Amino acid sequence: MHAVEIVDLFAGPGGLDVAATWLGIPVVGIELDDNACATRKAAGLRTTQGDVCDWGPENFPKANVLAAGPPCQTYTVAGSGTGRQDLNDVLTFAKRMANGEDVTADLKKLSDPRTALVLEPLRWVIRAIENERPYDAIILEQVPAVRPVWEVMDEILTGLEYSVDHNVLRTEEYGVPQTRRRAVLIARRKDKGKVDVTLPAATHHPYRKGVPRPEEAGGIKPWVTMGDVLRRPNPFVVVSNYGTGGDPKARGLRKSTEPSATVTGKISRNRVIAPDSTMLPRFTPAEAGQLQTFPADYPWSGRDIAQQIGNAIPPLLAAHVLVAALDLDPKLLNKWTAPRLPLWFETVGQ
Repeated sequence: MHAVEIVDLFAGPGGLDVAATWLGIPVVGIELDDNACATRKAAGLRTTQGDVCDWGPENFPKANVLAAGPPCQTYTVAGSGTGRQDLNDVLTFAKRMANGEDVTADLKKLSDPRTALVLEPLRWVIRAIENERPYDAIILEQVPAVRPVWEVMDEILTGLEYSVDHNVLRTEEYGVPQTRRRAVLIARRKDKGKVDVTLPAATHHPYRKGVPRPEEAGGIKPWVTMGDVLRRPNPFVVVSNYGTGGDPKARGLRKSTEPSATVTGKISRNRVIAPDSTMLPRFTPAEAGQLQTFPADYPWSGRDIAQQIGNAIPPLLAAHVLVAALDLDPKLLNKWTAPRLPLWFETVGQ
C-alpha cells in the first residue's frame, strides 16, 4: 500500500493514534469531548475538536484510511441498553444508506442519539466513494453487542469492492494485560492488497480463569499479567468495581499474576489489597493506562480521566489491527510488548 494517512473518528484520548505513531503513520483524530481533547493536546496528537457528524472526508483530503470507534454506551451490558433495543432499526438504516437513501430524519427518532453514531463511518465511506476518493482501508472497533452491525457493514463493503473480515477479538491474545472483548472489522480495497484482508492472528494464549498460565507453545506466548506491567513491589489482588456481565453483585477478583479484568471508566474505584488483606493504594491514572497498554508517561489531562482510559482502544491491540488492515509486515509488532513499551515523549521526541 502506498503512503498512508489515517482519519480517526471518535478518537478519544488517542488509543489508535498512539499505535499509529509507533508505526510511523500520520493520523488526525476527530473528538468532541473536552477532556479527551485535553489529553490529546498534552500528548501532541493532531486533533480536530468537534462533532463527527459535522464533518466528512472532503474536510480531510489527505486521509486514505478511515478508523472509527463510535461511542458504545448505548450498546454495552453496563450501559443504558437502548442501542440493543434499537438494533434492528439501525441495521435497516444501514442498508437504506447503502442504497443511496438519506435516513437523517429517521436516525433522529432513535431513543438515544448516540445509537446512530455507529453508522457515521458508513456515511463517511459512502461520501468518499461519491467524491471518487474511496478509502484504501477501513478499521472499525466497538463492543461485541455491535457485531450484527459489522455483519451488515461487511455485506455493504463487500458490494463496494472491499475485502472484509470481522470478529470479536480478545485483548489478552494480543499481549494486553487485560481481558477485554472487542468487535473489530477491517476492510481493504481489493486493488490495494495482494491477498484478502484478515484479522490479526493471536500472539498470546487466551486467559481461562482458574487455569494455570500456559507456557509458550507453537510461537504463542503466555498471557501478560498485571504484575508484568505495573511492577508493584509486592503481590496484590484487585477487587473489581465492575461485576461479571455488568452485575455489581458479581464483583471479580484478579491476582497480580493474572491479566486485569476489563478496564472501564470505574477502574479508579477498584480496591487493591495485599494477600494479607491490607489495603494498598488504588491504581493511579498512569497504572490504569498501562493496563490498557498506554505508555507509562502518557499525559492524562482534563477531568474524568478514568472514563477516558476505559473508553479507549488498547494501543497494542490497535497496532495489531493496523498492521493487518494495512498489509504491513507483522514483524514490526516485535518492537512492542506491554512490559516494555517505549515512553511516549521519547517516541514523539519532545
